[in-house]
Amino acid sequence: MNAVPKPRVIVIGSGLGGFLSAAKLVQSGYEVEVFERLPIIGGRFTNTKYRGFSLSTGALHMIPHGPAGPLAQMLKSLGVDVNIVRSDPMALIRLPAKKGDTDYTNGYKDILFRDFSKPLSATNKLKITVLTIVTKIFPPKKGSLEEWFTRYIKDEWLVKLADSFCGWSLSLKGADIYTKEAFMIFSNLYRYSGPGIPIGGCKAIIDALADIITLNGGIIHTGEDVSGILVKDGRAVGVTVNGSKYTCDIVISNIGHIETNRLCMNIKTSGEYLQYLEQLKKIKPSAGVKICLAADEPLIGHGGVLLTPYAKRINGINEVTNIDPNLAPPGKHLAVSHQCVQWNKLNELEHEIDLGLQDIEDIFAGKKYEILLIQSHSGEWPVNRSASGFDVNVKNATPVKNLFIVGDGAKGEGGIEVEGIALGVANTMKMIL
Repeated sequence: MNAVPKPRVIVIGSGLGGFLSAAKLVQSGYEVEVFERLPIIGGRFTNTKYRGFSLSTGALHMIPHGPAGPLAQMLKSLGVDVNIVRSDPMALIRLPAKKGDTDYTNGYKDILFRDFSKPLSATNKLKITVLTIVTKIFPPKKGSLEEWFTRYIKDEWLVKLADSFCGWSLSLKGADIYTKEAFMIFSNLYRYSGPGIPIGGCKAIIDALADIITLNGGIIHTGEDVSGILVKDGRAVGVTVNGSKYTCDIVISNIGHIETNRLCMNIKTSGEYLQYLEQLKKIKPSAGVKICLAADEPLIGHGGVLLTPYAKRINGINEVTNIDPNLAPPGKHLAVSHQCVQWNKLNELEHEIDLGLQDIEDIFAGKKYEILLIQSHSGEWPVNRSASGFDVNVKNATPVKNLFIVGDGAKGEGGIEVEGIALGVANTMKMIL
């Protein structure tokens, strides 16, 4: 008897979403081939060496929900042997010191994230408690996070904190994140807890996934740009690369809905497809700036996040070398700040960076450090191809049969960054498998 041929899958892009999908399918008996246009694998989820420091190409060396979250669970199910160490504390919040404070530095005091309500008045603390209980029963569905809480509580502190948290974790302002998505994120935060650092950085995860793919017979191409997706009778049947055609049964794209749609050839217009195009118009990529710092002594002294709601632009900072010293040369520390860049500020990127550098001077006044690298993420190299909450209508399927989208352009609901990517991949695998 002739053996039944394995279903053939082509994956466009070797980022986290593409590699998670490829690893899962190749372990499930599918024939998998990955095409990556860059000469390296990992996209915005790997490391690049610079003066002995392991700097991330996009995502921070931090998994939002640490060893218990959706990404860690998926990696464990695939047999990926990467140690994700829980950050402790999860996060501190830096705010101006008040009269009577004793434990402060340069006029600022750090409090634990769980104590975020301390600066509120007694009345607003009571309102927060009541709202927390009410929203568990009647979750808000409309408007932005900022619109929701300012309707009940007028306090500048909550606006600044929302901007800092959302800017750090989502590269969005509190006024730009949908309330429903925000509350799903908060729910997951309490469900899975806070962040963790993958030992070896992002690259450790990507390299482990690459090993799974190749050891199970998958093929990974680098420096090979997919120029078109072949569509026949409303079904994806292959791709074109450098003038050559590669046929398959399923195409999985890690480059977002908009770019994937541009690659599709011979799509027949239908009501479903026109509706899909209207949904694509609502997608907005998120943008941000990372500033990488080198120091001989710890700058923040812990492996969690330092949220900075009173900074001009910086939303938060982490210092991964307090957990994984090997991400820097011996005796050195690596701290990385992140700041959200709003859509109306993209034409003023240099000014936004200058404001971030001023923040760094204020935050680390009196400490010695060096600016290693400034990385901007926008345009074709954004923070997210679709900002959190803006991709919920398109999800992971497309009007083209057997064409699926994974990655930061089609995240699962309530998933912060790479956790959202893992949730999106899980949704896609359910549809395929």
